[in-house]
Amino acid sequence: MRLASVSDRLRGTALHRDQLRREGYSDLLLRAAVRAGEIELYRRAWFVSPEAPADLRAAARWGGRLTCTSFARRHGWWMPEGVLDEVHLHFPPGSTGPRAPWDGIAHWTRPIAPVGRSLVATVEDALAHIAVCQPPETALVIWESATRVEQLAPEALRAVRWVTPTAVELAAEVTGLADSGLEVLVCRPLQRLRVRVRQQVYLAGRPVDVLVGEWLVIQIDGWAHHSSSAQRSKDIAHDAELRLRGYTVLRFSYAQVVHDAAGVERTIRRALAAGFHDRPSV
Repeated sequence: MRLASVSDRLRGTALHRDQLRREGYSDLLLRAAVRAGEIELYRRAWFVSPEAPADLRAAARWGGRLTCTSFARRHGWWMPEGVLDEVHLHFPPGSTGPRAPWDGIAHWTRPIAPVGRSLVATVEDALAHIAVCQPPETALVIWESATRVEQLAPEALRAVRWVTPTAVELAAEVTGLADSGLEVLVCRPLQRLRVRVRQQVYLAGRPVDVLVGEWLVIQIDGWAHHSSSAQRSKDIAHDAELRLRGYTVLRFSYAQVVHDAAGVERTIRRALAAGFHDRPSV
């Protein structure tokens, strides 16, 4: 089979010399492509396309692996507002690391899971770095999103040999039930109040975001969720059915949860003070 040109093979990405050799690209072809300006060579081993994303180019340049929130963004994990868009790289002990000043974040740890020649860390190492790099609530939000996107069972996460107490605590706390990171932001303060909190419980034929006690339902509208008129009508109808069955329903918007968390918590506390969680409203 005829090989694609080196520039076409690398378009938008970066590959190690060894992989390209295994695919049939000779050193002569690779050197010619570099001389022609079609691709770039970093650290004598990584061939990089000019169209490669900036974070991947940084990993190739400095000899690290994308990890922490850089990994999370590449994989589409839900990211709370306020998390800086910095490049996070994983450097195993003994590696050279950056030899000049750079504006990224370096994580110097032994890999938790084996990894070959790659510019991207493993899921386990990315989660481990998030655990120590981000505030606890932010880290939990990202971990919960990771369980959904990567289809990770919470039991499997708890079986990993985490090396920091923070990661062990997150593994024990993660549920895999959050439909969005917004649920985590609402549930975590409630769990400190010593009330029963459950997520994605089916009531009246559909799951509710959060059920507090037996009778208080909390619904959360994501910023891109419930955008259509038809979906909104379904939500309103479901809320009405829940109220007819005796549930108290509180619905909050994305903006309220993210930008007015204290106000959301105050409203829920008022509902708890009124006992709406342990008795029907009709």
